[in-house]
Amino acid sequence: MPEVSRFYTKFQPDHYDIYLDIDRSHKAFSGKTTITGTALTPQIAIHQEDMTIEAVTMNDSPLPFTTDDANTALYIDLPHAGTVTLTVTYSAKLTDKMMGIYPSYYTVDGVKKEIIGTQFETTAARQAFPCVDEPEAKATFSLAIKFDEHAGETILSNMPEKEVVNGVHYFETTVRMSTYLVAFAFGELQSKMTQTKSGVQIGVFATKAHQANELDFALDIAKNAIEFFEEFYHTPYPLPHSWQLALPDFSAGAMENWGLVTYREAYLLLDPDNTALDTKQVVATVITHELAHQWFGDLVTMKWWDELWLNESFANMMEYVAIDAIRPEWNIWELFQTSEPTLALQRDATDGVQPIHVAINDPAEIDTVFDAAIVYAKGSRMLVMVRALIGDEALRTGLKNYFAQHKYGNATGDDLWTALGEAAGIDVGAIMNSWLKQPGYPVVTAQVNAAGQLVLTQKQFFIGAGQDQGRVWQVPLNSNYESVPQIMKDRELVLGDYASLRAENGEPFRLNLDNTAHYIVHYDQQLFQDILDNVSSLDNIAQMQLLQDLLLLAKGQVISFADLIPALHLFADSHSYIVMTALSAVIAELKRFVLPDSPAEKHLKEFVNNLSVNQVARLGWQPVPGESADDELTRPIVLNAALYAENDAAIAAAHQIYTANSQTLSHLPAATRMLILRNEAQHFGNMNLVKHLLNEYVTTADSSYKQDIYAAVTQVKGDAELNHIVAQFQNADVVKPQDLRAWFGQVLGNPNGEQLAWDWIRNNWQWLEDTVGGDMEYPTFVTVIARYFKTKERLEEFKEFFTPKLKEAILTREIQMDTNLIAGRVALIADQAPAVQTALAQALQ
Repeated sequence: MPEVSRFYTKFQPDHYDIYLDIDRSHKAFSGKTTITGTALTPQIAIHQEDMTIEAVTMNDSPLPFTTDDANTALYIDLPHAGTVTLTVTYSAKLTDKMMGIYPSYYTVDGVKKEIIGTQFETTAARQAFPCVDEPEAKATFSLAIKFDEHAGETILSNMPEKEVVNGVHYFETTVRMSTYLVAFAFGELQSKMTQTKSGVQIGVFATKAHQANELDFALDIAKNAIEFFEEFYHTPYPLPHSWQLALPDFSAGAMENWGLVTYREAYLLLDPDNTALDTKQVVATVITHELAHQWFGDLVTMKWWDELWLNESFANMMEYVAIDAIRPEWNIWELFQTSEPTLALQRDATDGVQPIHVAINDPAEIDTVFDAAIVYAKGSRMLVMVRALIGDEALRTGLKNYFAQHKYGNATGDDLWTALGEAAGIDVGAIMNSWLKQPGYPVVTAQVNAAGQLVLTQKQFFIGAGQDQGRVWQVPLNSNYESVPQIMKDRELVLGDYASLRAENGEPFRLNLDNTAHYIVHYDQQLFQDILDNVSSLDNIAQMQLLQDLLLLAKGQVISFADLIPALHLFADSHSYIVMTALSAVIAELKRFVLPDSPAEKHLKEFVNNLSVNQVARLGWQPVPGESADDELTRPIVLNAALYAENDAAIAAAHQIYTANSQTLSHLPAATRMLILRNEAQHFGNMNLVKHLLNEYVTTADSSYKQDIYAAVTQVKGDAELNHIVAQFQNADVVKPQDLRAWFGQVLGNPNGEQLAWDWIRNNWQWLEDTVGGDMEYPTFVTVIARYFKTKERLEEFKEFFTPKLKEAILTREIQMDTNLIAGRVALIADQAPAVQTALAQALQ
């Protein structure tokens, strides 16, 4: 496919004067945009989408123009090339699709209100003002906004407001930046402010539906993050302020608009007195991710969307680097281990997955590259790998030089590798290109051959069917044996006589220490048994990694799930949160091999009860003052296991806690609140309970409590109750479109609700497309379905429904990959279920 023609090659804007007059009552706005730039040809194109263009002028003289809605283009004939100043007058509509300029709805004291916000990434700035809407087309922006204003409202933008004249709010001119980073918002807002050591104003803004103290945590994290990044990057924050704004309706998690970062309320605001530690960690890392972007993505921006990883992968790593410095007691790199590698390794083992660096030849493909497991999770693993190779001193020096050379401009991945390589004296690019430009990853097999030699081989790993194309990676081995080379470049590597190596090193042979590199290891039986015999001497990450790799090897049918079962008791009493998380992931996969209410499921529940009973007795239901972060994070994992196992004492304890607090459910300890509510729904659920929880969901402004409610109420068993819940899916006053995927997935994952949810989405797909079809998360509804389907019948239904939708560019890759994923799971279960069920029965003897 030929490369798409980019508008920037013919017209290069330098400055925009943007005037907008927004009428909320009619959900419409009018605009006048003046663009100064360089026309390289007399015929140019700029972007516009869903606009009515009233006039295009140059020096007050009208110019000929045509619009092309299919290509979101406005074609203009100029009298000459060179420096020009154009003015476009137009009008457009506000929408409820959470893209462009749109309203967010919320309720205060029973009164429905709205605020206006923006979301321009990837290509929605063209819905707000005519522009060359491409990352390379950087310019400065002067923004003037008038709206149907009433007393008590606040307006925010990337830069400080400089004056208000006749109801028009004028903002200071921005620095050079890409169009997708322009942002503004207005409405009835509350705020809290502070200032960094270097004088940057920090603010957190939210609607007045929230308590004032819900802004405190974010304010502290944001202030410390800006200060940390200025020092780490050796580069000052380049704007006068950094505003953090929570929007009630927001499709993504957050957006790095320069100087005005926008967030889902769930990822910015929290109750400091009753929020679980894992929720605090997620909120903190979202904030530091977006603030990392203020340099990496905003100050220096990718040239084109094929290098999206350059923005997102780096920010995804730096969020953890920052929190590790700001909150060292959290051991945040353990959260990294339970989230990013797990997500990346699962997705990246499916045939057809995109590489991190993926060519984009059609604007319709841009949103398809936002694959969280690849561009964010895998990409961040790549950069963690680079950091481990070159060290922090070289990383910081390289970044300082990178920012100095490319600030207010654009860069490519090669530019980054050059800067880091020069600082480290290593050819970073040569190592990284094998990872960035190839999809997938290797399994490195370690075995002792018949001659007693320790041999490593690498081969692409697949879950489900996969076509081996002979890919080879430059694999950082990171071994605990010093004589092992740093990088494995070939398909096979002979390390020497194993007996001698083992005697020399005095400990089991292991690879990928600290789990920093993107591959898994398959040890032969001799090497694996040596590790198991010494498992108590392994650190938490090593134990977690062992379970992680074994689970993936079982999914890929390299080993059997049945072979995993006898080893699980070795990890059951660990006091490490990440080990228990990995163990929980194995149990979740074992559930796929048993049918509801079958003898095999009874065996699995008894097995899980045996694994969890000691931990439940140790930790109980109530938090203990001064307990470790590991214990606080582990408690819900083991209680969840006990409830799945139908432990009578656990069910009774949860019911007792619910009954005692039924009028103040929001005050339940946040770490266990969802389990208490879910237990009530599953074992004591009725229509009154469902209606009560739905009312709590609608009336609370606490995002954490909302998440607990939908995760719990959707697990009710009754048909009438489930039908009542599904009937709310298209009622935006109950289930906002941004939350629909979560609600749908929860009902689909409930065995009693699977058919109902599947029927609903097939019957209402057109409504779904109309509602969220312009959203980059639209294809993830397909992902959610594939997460749960495991039978041949469901596979055929999936193919029958989605095959006709393969022609939609945004859905094509997802449908193809998920079809393979379900097919592989069906084959795996058919092949291994008898052995797994036998192993479970034997484990109970």
